[in-house]
Amino acid sequence: GFIGYFYILTFIIGFGAVMMVAPNPLYMDTVKGVLVGGNNMAAIHLAHATGGDLFLGFISAVAFATILAVVSGLTLAGASAVSHDIFANAICGGKVNEATEMKVSKISALVIGVIAIWLGIQFEKQNVAFMVGLAFAIAASANFPILFLSIHWKGLTTRGAMIGGTLGLVTTVTMVVLSKTVWVDVFGNKAPLFPYKDPALFSMSLAFLGCWIFSKLDFSEQAKIERARFDAQQVRCEIGIGINEVSKH
Repeated sequence: GFIGYFYILTFIIGFGAVMMVAPNPLYMDTVKGVLVGGNNMAAIHLAHATGGDLFLGFISAVAFATILAVVSGLTLAGASAVSHDIFANAICGGKVNEATEMKVSKISALVIGVIAIWLGIQFEKQNVAFMVGLAFAIAASANFPILFLSIHWKGLTTRGAMIGGTLGLVTTVTMVVLSKTVWVDVFGNKAPLFPYKDPALFSMSLAFLGCWIFSKLDFSEQAKIERARFDAQQVRCEIGIGINEVSKH
């Protein structure tokens, strides 16, 4: 509900900015024909146009707090994924002590922070709302097909999920880099190699196709076990029967 409300607000803010900000010379650079401070300032200018300095200060504080919360949350999530999921479980097979895992987590947080700062500088002039859409495109291509198929399709296997999700991730990132957003606006090339700004339609379809094909081609013993467990998993997923104890992750 909150997410749906948020996206409804984007329409309200957008049309409100068109009506109250665009015609006002206080917020528009009449010489260049662009918004003062860039397109990302539309909501801030609209707050000033509707509520004056008090509302402007409130919205600015909310935006600043939201940025801090999102950045810190994503940094912790990324560092945890690298240290626990990739390093401790995938690379070391779970045979690693907590001190080493914590050290890797700290190093990962530092590296992720440096990369994020560099990317933020490179994409400084890009529209924030559009960049959020690109992040959702990655989630829709790498995560959504696996989540959807694991719940609703009995034939999905671990191998199919891994290959399909990887295809979606790699395809999305590649298409974004080759699109106008990065290839032209950031790298300075004359024309994009990928003609569309939004890659999700193609990358998500490829992820679904990859999950289906490589699950169908998986005849391993592990795949047979996973298919046989689907019915019990679905019952537990829908009604919760069998969830009696807390498990360590």
